[in-house]
Amino acid sequence: MSSTIYVRFYAELNDFLPPEKQQITFTCSVFGKPTVKDLIESLGAPHTEVDLILVNGTSAGFSHYLTHGDRLSVYPVFESLDIKPILKVRPEPLREPRFILDTHLGKLASYLRMCGFDTLYRNDYDDSELATVSKREHRILLTRDRGLLKRSVVSHGYLVREDEPSKQAAEILRRFDLAGMVRPFRLCLRCNVKLETVSKESVRDKVPPRVFNINEEFCRCPECGRIYWQGTHYQKMEGFIHSLIS
Repeated sequence: MSSTIYVRFYAELNDFLPPEKQQITFTCSVFGKPTVKDLIESLGAPHTEVDLILVNGTSAGFSHYLTHGDRLSVYPVFESLDIKPILKVRPEPLREPRFILDTHLGKLASYLRMCGFDTLYRNDYDDSELATVSKREHRILLTRDRGLLKRSVVSHGYLVREDEPSKQAAEILRRFDLAGMVRPFRLCLRCNVKLETVSKESVRDKVPPRVFNINEEFCRCPECGRIYWQGTHYQKMEGFIHSLIS
Protein backbone atom coordinates (compact mmCIF):
# COMPACT_ATOMS: atom_id res chain seq x y z
CA MET A 1 0.00 0.00 0.00
CA SER A 2 1.35 3.43 -0.90
CA SER A 3 1.63 6.28 1.56
CA THR A 4 1.84 10.04 1.04
CA ILE A 5 4.70 12.04 2.52
CA TYR A 6 4.79 15.86 2.42
CA VAL A 7 8.30 17.11 1.67
CA ARG A 8 10.02 20.51 1.68
CA PHE A 9 13.68 21.17 0.83
CA TYR A 10 15.24 24.43 2.01
CA ALA A 11 17.94 26.78 0.67
CA GLU A 12 20.54 25.24 -1.66
CA LEU A 13 19.09 21.74 -1.28
CA ASN A 14 16.61 22.86 -3.91
CA ASP A 15 19.47 22.53 -6.42
CA PHE A 16 18.78 18.79 -6.44
CA LEU A 17 15.08 19.10 -7.27
CA PRO A 18 13.36 19.71 -10.60
CA PRO A 19 12.05 23.29 -10.97
CA GLU A 20 8.44 22.36 -10.24
CA LYS A 21 9.37 21.06 -6.76
CA GLN A 22 11.72 23.84 -5.68
CA GLN A 23 10.84 26.17 -2.78
CA ILE A 24 7.47 24.49 -2.14
CA THR A 25 5.98 21.62 -0.15
CA PHE A 26 5.31 18.71 -2.51
CA THR A 27 3.95 15.21 -2.07
CA CYS A 28 5.73 11.88 -2.53
CA SER A 29 3.99 8.55 -2.88
CA VAL A 30 6.03 5.81 -1.23
CA PHE A 31 5.59 2.10 -0.59
CA GLY A 32 6.16 0.54 2.79
CA LYS A 33 8.00 2.58 5.43
CA PRO A 34 11.10 4.13 3.86
CA THR A 35 13.78 5.71 6.00
CA VAL A 36 14.40 9.45 5.83
CA LYS A 37 17.77 8.83 4.13
CA ASP A 38 16.20 6.60 1.47
CA LEU A 39 13.57 9.17 0.58
CA ILE A 40 15.94 12.15 0.55
CA GLU A 41 18.44 10.40 -1.70
CA SER A 42 15.71 9.04 -3.98
CA LEU A 43 14.86 12.70 -4.62
CA GLY A 44 18.46 13.36 -5.68
CA ALA A 45 20.06 14.97 -2.62
CA PRO A 46 23.12 13.26 -1.07
CA HIS A 47 22.72 12.81 2.68
CA THR A 48 26.04 14.64 3.22
CA GLU A 49 24.39 17.90 2.14
CA VAL A 50 21.82 17.65 4.95
CA ASP A 51 22.36 19.02 8.46
CA LEU A 52 18.89 19.08 9.97
CA ILE A 53 15.79 16.96 9.42
CA LEU A 54 12.40 17.67 10.95
CA VAL A 55 9.60 15.11 10.82
CA ASN A 56 6.32 16.70 11.86
CA GLY A 57 8.32 19.50 13.47
CA THR A 58 10.61 17.23 15.53
CA SER A 59 14.30 16.60 14.82
CA ALA A 60 14.97 13.16 13.38
CA GLY A 61 17.89 11.10 12.09
CA PHE A 62 18.47 9.43 8.74
CA SER A 63 17.28 6.06 10.04
CA HIS A 64 13.85 7.36 11.08
CA TYR A 65 11.01 5.50 9.34
CA LEU A 66 8.38 7.59 7.57
CA THR A 67 4.68 6.80 7.67
CA HIS A 68 1.59 8.05 5.84
CA GLY A 69 0.94 11.74 6.31
CA ASP A 70 4.37 12.65 7.73
CA ARG A 71 5.71 16.12 6.94
CA LEU A 72 9.43 16.06 6.17
CA SER A 73 11.50 19.28 6.25
CA VAL A 74 15.12 19.04 5.07
CA TYR A 75 17.74 21.72 5.75
CA PRO A 76 21.38 22.17 4.62
CA VAL A 77 24.37 23.00 6.82
CA PHE A 78 23.86 25.92 9.20
CA GLU A 79 26.97 28.09 9.50
CA SER A 80 25.59 30.97 11.57
CA LEU A 81 23.27 29.08 13.94
CA ASP A 82 24.14 26.53 16.61
CA ILE A 83 21.73 23.64 16.13
CA LYS A 84 23.62 21.05 18.20
CA PRO A 85 20.90 20.80 20.87
CA ILE A 86 18.43 19.44 18.31
CA LEU A 87 20.79 17.81 15.81
CA LYS A 88 20.18 14.11 15.20
CA VAL A 89 21.55 13.68 11.68
CA ARG A 90 25.16 12.92 12.72
CA PRO A 91 27.03 12.81 16.05
CA GLU A 92 28.98 16.03 15.56
CA PRO A 93 29.08 18.51 12.68
CA LEU A 94 32.54 19.18 11.27
CA ARG A 95 33.58 22.78 11.59
CA GLU A 96 37.33 22.25 11.22
CA PRO A 97 37.93 22.87 7.51
CA ARG A 98 39.89 19.79 6.42
CA PHE A 99 39.12 18.43 2.97
CA ILE A 100 39.69 15.53 0.63
CA LEU A 101 38.99 16.11 -3.06
CA ASP A 102 37.87 13.89 -5.91
CA THR A 103 40.29 13.25 -8.77
CA HIS A 104 38.76 15.89 -11.09
CA LEU A 105 39.33 18.78 -8.66
CA GLY A 106 43.11 19.16 -8.72
CA LYS A 107 43.14 22.89 -9.40
CA LEU A 108 40.63 23.49 -6.61
CA ALA A 109 42.93 21.54 -4.26
CA SER A 110 45.79 23.93 -5.10
CA TYR A 111 43.60 26.96 -4.44
CA LEU A 112 42.42 25.62 -1.07
CA ARG A 113 46.00 24.87 -0.04
CA MET A 114 47.00 28.36 -1.17
CA CYS A 115 44.38 29.70 1.24
CA GLY A 116 45.86 27.58 4.05
CA PHE A 117 43.31 24.75 4.27
CA ASP A 118 44.46 21.18 4.85
CA THR A 119 43.47 19.51 1.57
CA LEU A 120 44.22 15.94 0.50
CA TYR A 121 44.33 15.27 -3.24
CA ARG A 122 45.67 12.58 -5.56
CA ASN A 123 44.71 12.00 -9.17
CA ASP A 124 44.46 8.24 -8.61
CA TYR A 125 42.05 8.03 -5.65
CA ASP A 126 39.20 5.60 -6.30
CA ASP A 127 35.73 6.19 -4.88
CA SER A 128 36.10 3.64 -2.10
CA GLU A 129 39.38 5.19 -0.92
CA LEU A 130 37.94 8.70 -1.01
CA ALA A 131 35.00 7.64 1.13
CA THR A 132 37.15 5.68 3.58
CA VAL A 133 39.72 8.44 4.11
CA SER A 134 36.95 11.03 4.50
CA LYS A 135 35.43 9.01 7.33
CA ARG A 136 38.70 7.94 8.99
CA GLU A 137 40.31 11.40 9.01
CA HIS A 138 37.09 13.38 9.52
CA ARG A 139 37.53 15.27 6.25
CA ILE A 140 34.87 16.97 4.15
CA LEU A 141 34.66 15.17 0.81
CA LEU A 142 34.36 17.54 -2.16
CA THR A 143 33.29 16.02 -5.45
CA ARG A 144 31.28 16.52 -8.63
CA ASP A 145 29.95 12.96 -8.34
CA ARG A 146 26.57 12.88 -6.63
CA GLY A 147 26.68 9.10 -6.34
CA LEU A 148 29.91 9.21 -4.33
CA LEU A 149 28.25 11.37 -1.67
CA LYS A 150 25.41 8.86 -1.33
CA ARG A 151 27.75 6.20 0.05
CA SER A 152 26.65 5.49 3.61
CA VAL A 153 30.23 5.63 4.96
CA VAL A 154 30.49 9.33 3.98
CA SER A 155 29.16 11.59 6.72
CA HIS A 156 30.48 14.99 5.59
CA GLY A 157 30.65 16.03 1.97
CA TYR A 158 29.59 18.59 -0.58
CA LEU A 159 28.69 18.49 -4.26
CA VAL A 160 30.66 21.23 -6.03
CA ARG A 161 28.31 23.10 -8.36
CA GLU A 162 30.63 25.44 -10.28
CA ASP A 163 32.65 24.31 -13.31
CA GLU A 164 35.57 26.76 -13.29
CA PRO A 165 38.21 26.20 -10.54
CA SER A 166 38.42 29.79 -9.26
CA LYS A 167 34.62 29.91 -8.98
CA GLN A 168 34.72 26.55 -7.22
CA ALA A 169 37.16 27.98 -4.66
CA ALA A 170 34.91 30.98 -4.04
CA GLU A 171 31.94 28.60 -3.74
CA ILE A 172 33.68 26.53 -1.05
CA LEU A 173 34.75 29.60 0.94
CA ARG A 174 31.18 30.87 0.82
CA ARG A 175 29.48 27.51 1.47
CA PHE A 176 31.53 26.73 4.58
CA ASP A 177 31.90 30.35 5.74
CA LEU A 178 35.70 30.20 5.55
CA ALA A 179 36.63 33.74 4.54
CA GLY A 180 37.67 34.64 8.07
CA MET A 181 39.77 31.47 8.40
CA VAL A 182 41.98 32.00 5.34
CA ARG A 183 45.67 31.79 6.29
CA PRO A 184 47.52 32.00 2.97
CA PHE A 185 50.94 30.60 2.12
CA ARG A 186 51.37 28.31 5.11
CA LEU A 187 51.12 25.00 3.22
CA CYS A 188 53.13 23.49 0.39
CA LEU A 189 50.98 23.61 -2.74
CA ARG A 190 52.41 20.29 -3.84
CA CYS A 191 52.51 18.27 -0.59
CA ASN A 192 49.89 19.85 1.69
CA VAL A 193 52.55 20.03 4.44
CA LYS A 194 53.07 23.04 6.71
CA LEU A 195 55.99 25.19 5.53
CA GLU A 196 58.92 25.92 7.81
CA THR A 197 60.89 29.16 7.92
CA VAL A 198 64.55 28.74 6.98
CA SER A 199 67.54 31.07 7.05
CA LYS A 200 68.56 32.96 3.95
CA GLU A 201 72.01 31.46 3.97
CA SER A 202 70.61 27.91 3.88
CA VAL A 203 69.02 28.49 0.45
CA ARG A 204 71.93 30.33 -1.18
CA ASP A 205 72.61 27.49 -3.63
CA LYS A 206 68.96 26.49 -4.00
CA VAL A 207 67.43 29.64 -5.53
CA PRO A 208 68.47 31.91 -8.46
CA PRO A 209 71.08 34.54 -7.49
CA ARG A 210 68.71 37.45 -8.18
CA VAL A 211 66.06 35.90 -5.94
CA PHE A 212 68.65 35.40 -3.20
CA ASN A 213 69.83 39.00 -3.43
CA ILE A 214 66.46 40.76 -3.28
CA ASN A 215 64.67 38.57 -0.68
CA GLU A 216 65.32 38.14 3.02
CA GLU A 217 62.63 35.63 4.00
CA PHE A 218 62.33 32.06 2.74
CA CYS A 219 60.24 29.01 3.60
CA ARG A 220 60.77 25.38 2.73
CA CYS A 221 58.55 22.33 2.50
CA PRO A 222 60.00 19.65 4.83
CA GLU A 223 58.48 16.96 2.61
CA CYS A 224 59.64 17.84 -0.93
CA GLY A 225 62.23 20.52 -0.17
CA ARG A 226 60.59 23.13 -2.38
CA ILE A 227 61.62 26.72 -1.52
CA TYR A 228 59.08 29.56 -1.30
CA TRP A 229 59.69 33.32 -1.28
CA GLN A 230 57.70 36.51 -1.87
CA GLY A 231 58.35 37.11 -5.55
CA THR A 232 56.04 38.37 -8.29
CA HIS A 233 54.12 35.11 -8.07
CA TYR A 234 53.39 35.91 -4.42
CA GLN A 235 51.72 39.22 -5.28
CA LYS A 236 49.63 37.53 -7.99
CA MET A 237 48.45 34.81 -5.64
CA GLU A 238 47.75 37.36 -2.91
CA GLY A 239 45.56 39.33 -5.33
CA PHE A 240 43.79 36.14 -6.36
CA ILE A 241 43.01 35.23 -2.75
CA HIS A 242 41.62 38.73 -2.09
CA SER A 243 39.37 38.33 -5.13
CA LEU A 244 38.07 35.00 -3.77
CA ILE A 245 37.27 36.47 -0.38
CA SER A 246 35.55 39.52 -1.84
